[in-house]
Amino acid sequence: MFAGRRWAILAMYMLTLGMIIQLTGCADSRQYGAVHFKSMPQGAEVVNLKDDATLGMTPVVVTWEGKEGEPEYVTVEFVKKGYYREITSFWVNTRHDDREAAATEPQPVSVELEQRK
Repeated sequence: MFAGRRWAILAMYMLTLGMIIQLTGCADSRQYGAVHFKSMPQGAEVVNLKDDATLGMTPVVVTWEGKEGEPEYVTVEFVKKGYYREITSFWVNTRHDDREAAATEPQPVSVELEQRK
């Protein structure tokens, strides 16, 4: 009677341990990358075309969060009154373990906006 119960408890313990190991092993690690946006002239609005979110006004450093160091393809638009809009695409390298480290080594993205006549 006790031997059967011990095996059941042991089996439940092993099953629980296996689930914990699997869940912690499958957790994806977050990596970060940053971009330093510059425009000539300064003061252009930077818009992420993926979700139309305003990222800031140039010059601005923006941080991206990625999964396991995979690069992310990003398309942004620079908008400034009196100038033509400029769209550019690039890969963000997410290779840093935290946002602060990424912000200290941002990738440069620069555009020169053409004035409307």
